[in-house]
Amino acid sequence: MKRSEVAFGLLRIPVDGLAVLAALLLSYRLREANMDLIPRVQLLDTATTLPSFTLYVSEFVLPGIAVFIVIAAFLRMYALRSTRSAWSEMGGIAVVALLWLVAVMAWYFLILKELFYSRILLLHAVFFIALFSALGRASLTLLQRALLRCGVGIRAVVSVGVHPVSEHAKWTLQEDSHYRYLGHVSDVAALREVALKRRIDLVLQTDPSPRNQETVLLIDYCRSHHVGYGFLPPVFADVPRQLRVDHLGLLPVLRFQPTPLDGWGRVFKRAFDVLLSIVFLVLLSPLLLLFALGVFIDGGWPVLYVSRRVGERGRGRISMLKFRSMVCDADMRKEEVRILSHRNDGPLFKVHHDPRVTRFGRFLRRWSLDELPQFL
Repeated sequence: MKRSEVAFGLLRIPVDGLAVLAALLLSYRLREANMDLIPRVQLLDTATTLPSFTLYVSEFVLPGIAVFIVIAAFLRMYALRSTRSAWSEMGGIAVVALLWLVAVMAWYFLILKELFYSRILLLHAVFFIALFSALGRASLTLLQRALLRCGVGIRAVVSVGVHPVSEHAKWTLQEDSHYRYLGHVSDVAALREVALKRRIDLVLQTDPSPRNQETVLLIDYCRSHHVGYGFLPPVFADVPRQLRVDHLGLLPVLRFQPTPLDGWGRVFKRAFDVLLSIVFLVLLSPLLLLFALGVFIDGGWPVLYVSRRVGERGRGRISMLKFRSMVCDADMRKEEVRILSHRNDGPLFKVHHDPRVTRFGRFLRRWSLDELPQFL
């Protein structure tokens, strides 16, 4: 999933929250000033049951925002990659606003056993909520389309197969601003050549077959390179838990997700990692300082060892941090201990009682305490 899609999906939540906030505050001020929405007609009497503005905000506005967002979430209005049309989006907003009104009335009549402050305030609120939410989402859509025209968030698509992609699918890929069609190739070998020159986000297979070796190779390639895989049905799927039903224009497409950590799963996983790491870093900070001091006293500076690992999608490098448990020049002394390795099944080697390990390093390794800096 594109970062821009995640960003715009998340932005819908605060935009809706601000829309409800503005709608409820405006409705309060209109009722307070005895103004209705009919030009040159004054039908309202002086408001006598309105609470104070502070009480109104704390007891109705803030809970009202939360209720609206919860209802919208249950109706899947915050899908990170939405396939809704503009009319469907507006219809969804209207339904959420009406359900919000029903929830408010049910709370006051059935739970609190009392009337709401003002019926006209509620009517104004529902109208403005639907209007402001629709305007907010329309603004996000226009901004997203402007970014797409600038090349931000576009999905690069390649079709693969003996037969070319259908005319309707080709027309959609070429005309829809969400896609950039890079062309059609016949097999995986040709796809690899395209991938060397351009980044690919989605591969569409035109003639899949579960018994065809080319299909197996193509799926394995997309899985290992974190590229979305899609095909036009009918086809049998070997990874049902990782398939998503999507649409390319009017045609249904089954799309293979390379990882379940996509969409909201990715957001929750990242938030969980960051929050839990902060908590542990704060709680363990005295212990981390003590271990850092022990490493420094036993083996000098630096106290951390940095190991470079391959990043997501094979791009970039990740710095893995550990407390240094070996002497400072351990990497330069690899050849001295290579003959002592008890592993001969690959480029890595592991030595029991490695002479490069320091005394304090043995203690850290014994309890895997050298791994704690990885919370960073």
